[in-house]
Amino acid sequence: MEEAIKVLLVDDHEMVRIGLAAVLDTEDGIEVVGEASNGVDGIRMAQLYKPDVVLMDLVMEGMDGVETTEKLLAQHPDCKVIVLTSFIDDSKLYPVIEAGAFSYLLKTSRANEIAEAIRAASRGQSVLESQVAAKMMNRFRQPKQQEQAALHEDLTEREMEVLLRVSQGLSNQEIADQLYIGVKTVKFHITNIFNKLHVEDRTQAAIYAHKHGIAE
Repeated sequence: MEEAIKVLLVDDHEMVRIGLAAVLDTEDGIEVVGEASNGVDGIRMAQLYKPDVVLMDLVMEGMDGVETTEKLLAQHPDCKVIVLTSFIDDSKLYPVIEAGAFSYLLKTSRANEIAEAIRAASRGQSVLESQVAAKMMNRFRQPKQQEQAALHEDLTEREMEVLLRVSQGLSNQEIADQLYIGVKTVKFHITNIFNKLHVEDRTQAAIYAHKHGIAE
């Protein structure tokens, strides 16, 4: 028979702890080994009981959930911290994820969802509330988009002129004729454009130009 997953509850609301403990104690394979009403006690009890999973509140007096998570994981790196909170704003979400929180659930989650998140954490699988997952995806997608959108700002005026004509499907000779420059010069500019835009060929360069409103 497999050992039960040892769970520590860290929440400053007594009724929340009582409710969670009552629900989780009915779940097979899960054992609530302790309850703490603040971060300091949470770290102390983690040292005492060596839990596999900690259900962590974020907003607590004194040491909040972010600091508690960071300090607890520094001492017990194998422990999995599941944030269980009423808050989803960026000022709380990202700091606790960066502190090492493994999963993030809202207190509106159903009892079976919390239990399944605990089991998943014990298997090394993270669970994120759908709204949290969407926020995380948007956050990691946005810098890439901003970086890509700014790439053409490094192009010279002449390179922008060449890129425009590449996007129009003109050949090197046609570009040279329009701009009154040599074909070798056109090739030189195109090489620079590819490097600056991080593209590999004329098709990708043309797609970039159309995406960013450079092409007419």
